[in-house]
Amino acid sequence: MMTVRDLCVARGGVPVLEGVSLSVAPGEALVLRGPNGIGKTTLLRTLAGLQPPLHGTIDAEADLIAYAGHSDGVKATLTVTENLTFWARVFGQGTIAPALAAFDLDRLADRAAQNLSAGQRRRLGLARLMVTGRPLWMLDEPTVSLDAASVAMFAGAVQAHCAAGGAAILATHIDLGFDGRILDLSPYKAVATVAPGGFDEAFE
Repeated sequence: MMTVRDLCVARGGVPVLEGVSLSVAPGEALVLRGPNGIGKTTLLRTLAGLQPPLHGTIDAEADLIAYAGHSDGVKATLTVTENLTFWARVFGQGTIAPALAAFDLDRLADRAAQNLSAGQRRRLGLARLMVTGRPLWMLDEPTVSLDAASVAMFAGAVQAHCAAGGAAILATHIDLGFDGRILDLSPYKAVATVAPGGFDEAFE
């Protein structure tokens, strides 16, 4: 579903990761690990086509990818149902019922997003993935604001997605309780260089 070769990605024009090669096939979940600041978000944004790499190749079709970043991406004045219906229409999909059920949003269906708790808003933001119809999910710290029960709910949704032939690439420090390949990004940290004036061009 995606193959990446010798990728170098940058934040603010400064390389943070280099030499990254990875692949993910239908049915697989790939978990990105590494210390804060190493470049997990930058890598995911590059893989999702939101910013260009410095060099390397990404072999994947852009219309296969659904990306969920730190923002929940919900419209505050719309209800839960209206939010999911909006995104379903954007992606040309039909029913939102499976997404409501998977993230336990049925009882909140008529509540405005602005009246949801942080965890409920996060569940709504993640439920959007299910109405895209796209098989490759990319998720950046998806469990932020989720309690233990909601983390299990999310993990179940990812497992079901992969079992149906989808795939996922996600950055998280939490053990989600399912089998997924781990990719430690520490070996790919870009090496700092020294500027002509003697100052370190430091980056993470």
